[in-house]
Amino acid sequence: MSKPSLSGTAPFVLSVLDNALTGVGISAQESYNEVISLAQLADRRGYQRFWMSEHHAMPGASIPSPQLMMARLTGETTRIRLGAGGIMLPNHVPLVIAEQIGMLETLAPGRIDLGLGRAPGTDGATAAALRRHHAANDEFPEQVAELLGFLGNNFPQNHPYKGVPAVPGPWQAEQNRVPQSGTRADIWILGSSTYSAQLAARLGRPYAFALQFGSADVLNAMRIYRENFRPSSFLKEPYSLVSVGVVADEDRVEARRQSASGAMAMLKMFQRKPFSLLPPDEVEAYQATFQERQIIEEYTDRTLHGTAVEVAEGLEELHAQTGVDEVMLVVQGHSRRAQARTVELIADHYGMPIN
Repeated sequence: MSKPSLSGTAPFVLSVLDNALTGVGISAQESYNEVISLAQLADRRGYQRFWMSEHHAMPGASIPSPQLMMARLTGETTRIRLGAGGIMLPNHVPLVIAEQIGMLETLAPGRIDLGLGRAPGTDGATAAALRRHHAANDEFPEQVAELLGFLGNNFPQNHPYKGVPAVPGPWQAEQNRVPQSGTRADIWILGSSTYSAQLAARLGRPYAFALQFGSADVLNAMRIYRENFRPSSFLKEPYSLVSVGVVADEDRVEARRQSASGAMAMLKMFQRKPFSLLPPDEVEAYQATFQERQIIEEYTDRTLHGTAVEVAEGLEELHAQTGVDEVMLVVQGHSRRAQARTVELIADHYGMPIN
């Protein structure tokens, strides 16, 4: 993995994560069209990566399979790295993921990232339908090792899958007597706890902390990752990223309204209701109890929201605290226009290119 250049005048690399948020009144088809538009915008403005996350059984998030959308985006963008950030590996068979990533890397050489997480990306009942057994989370390190074995075609001699190749990949190139690709997908370990930091360090892989899910362990996780990092053939020194929810707007009041829409969706999840994004007017009209209001306010403020200057100040403070190499903007809000405006305003603030 090569270390990317800083983004404009920002003291860090900037990237974008889109969960294909699909608000009430918006169809999945409309949301997908807007994901494509946002990826193209991020590509034009010089962002380093465009990632999407795996979620299931949520009305407010429309990407159960990031790799399918990545396949579309390989033909819709030209420069930006495309990533599944992440694939919840316990939901899948590692060989299938290796085959899919091989296809994507073949379509867009040197532009594919694969972020691996172990959370289900959904509720308990749906997780049971996806995973079929309860030990899936506990087997995550073994699943990662298996996936890496398939991607590199380098299982030990006595491994039961030694003779099982992932196609396309190095085995196919060898069999067909053609040069092997000089690039391969960058494999990241994702998480929001010290567990993932330890695994990323042990494997010598880049590490991404999902701050949008909670902030309790981010500083400790980064310390553990850096102190325990083992250089590998893929990465010589630690490389870390933190993702954070962001809404930027010329009107700070509107930015807060969009942030509150996401906060209301989180409240619904805590109440064991579907994760749905209500329009800001409905959120404001909701007669919340004192406890509900506390949760809405907490999650509204967990997202960096305000003018571009105010959001940038928050990003720079986060960077100073964590020392990460890269910050990923997790676009938030009911309005897809608000999400695109966030990406545009932050790029403008840091003088990123307009291509």
